[in-house]
Amino acid sequence: MSPTTAQVWDALDDGFFGVLAFVNRSGEPRTTGVCYVVGGRSLYVSTDRTMWKVRHITANENISMTVTLPKRVPFLPFIKVPAATITFKGEAEILDVPDIDPSVFQRLPRGGERDPDVIANTAIIRIIPRGEFVTYGIAMPITQMRKHEAAHGRAACGTDAETLSVR
Repeated sequence: MSPTTAQVWDALDDGFFGVLAFVNRSGEPRTTGVCYVVGGRSLYVSTDRTMWKVRHITANENISMTVTLPKRVPFLPFIKVPAATITFKGEAEILDVPDIDPSVFQRLPRGGERDPDVIANTAIIRIIPRGEFVTYGIAMPITQMRKHEAAHGRAACGTDAETLSVR
């Protein structure tokens, strides 16, 4: 059974790490690991403005992201269980710190920063999922994950028909 859109967003909110994929200016695929926070129906990442991911996303806003959520068997940590995953395509935009909700910025890795020079050199990547989430092991017990077909799911991202504001 597929998870609901709300269950997927709750799982994203519980997570903090994902792999962001995009293309460079030559059209070659690239990925980078990112720590994110959820704000509304977007994910936010803080980074240095000089990083290559900022240049590539500025040139091409189309992205894909996979978030991994570790799964464990309680009291039996030696049993290996695959991580649950959420994969989606979407768009990314580069913002300045003043362009986002201060409560979102506070939860980011650079959120406690007060130095104006550091804040000026910080770029915020806003990631907006589009279409459907493709999931594995979301909103299900670990025992169900052994049934490969049952562990896979899809849910609408819930962002296409909504008007999303930065603030």
